[in-house]
Amino acid sequence: MGQRLMEAVRPREERTGFGLVLMGCAVGFFTCIDTSAKWLILAGFPALQVVFARYAGHLLLSLALYMPGGGLAQFRSARPVLQFLRSSFLLGSTFLNFTALNYLPLTVTTTVMFAGPIAVTLLSIPMLGERVGIRRLVAVLVGFSGVLVVVQPWGAAFHPAMILSLGALSCASLYFVLTRMIAGAESTATSQLWSSGLSTLVIAPMVLPVWQWPTTLLEGVMLCAIGLFGGVGHILATVAHRFADASLLAPVVYIQILFASLASILVFATWPTPWTLLGGAIIVAAGGYIWNRERR
Repeated sequence: MGQRLMEAVRPREERTGFGLVLMGCAVGFFTCIDTSAKWLILAGFPALQVVFARYAGHLLLSLALYMPGGGLAQFRSARPVLQFLRSSFLLGSTFLNFTALNYLPLTVTTTVMFAGPIAVTLLSIPMLGERVGIRRLVAVLVGFSGVLVVVQPWGAAFHPAMILSLGALSCASLYFVLTRMIAGAESTATSQLWSSGLSTLVIAPMVLPVWQWPTTLLEGVMLCAIGLFGGVGHILATVAHRFADASLLAPVVYIQILFASLASILVFATWPTPWTLLGGAIIVAAGGYIWNRERR
């Protein structure tokens, strides 16, 4: 009760600034997820095992945080069908993205996923009944042209794994639309437990035949850390929305291209190509315009 009262009397500017900081930290953890996943897959671990480690760690963290306060009642959902679909799309996005990371640079997969807010704008028309003006529709087309610049389906640089990355984008966009649909009807605990628990249960039987034990301490640490990165990142992003409006937090995700570029250079010795940078600039510009129109 005291904490709620402190939040209520805290100046709006302070709360907003704190929310932006939390979102920036969440984006950093999201970059750690992809970096760890690529490192583990290149080290020889099956993508399915890496996905399992990511969600199993997330589930353990969620159980430790939320179960003591509410017990099994935390799993009770007011919108179970939507929660199931939402969690399934998140799992699909993660699996496709991790598989694509085995073949594509980290900066490429990150840049493609930047088109998520643009795709969500388009999906919100039939799924949420939102009205989108001609200017935002043009911005959507411009944004997807940026995706084409990154993917380059017309050139020799095109890799079939780009299709996996686009599939990850589609699943992630549907996940975010469904998250909007259940907003206000579900608690943070329920959403976190469903998204991590369902994925863990679905993958567990399939991962046993391909399971590979780590042979070094670093591999073991990375397998454990990826789940921690996922859990902390999603929890921070959720809490950030309590302190700042979603319209203010949305552009923060674009700093991930900086984090991804640094990780790609420092960990994998891979520099972003001019096409990736150009396409990323187009996507960010289109997403920024859509964000500005939605705020207005």
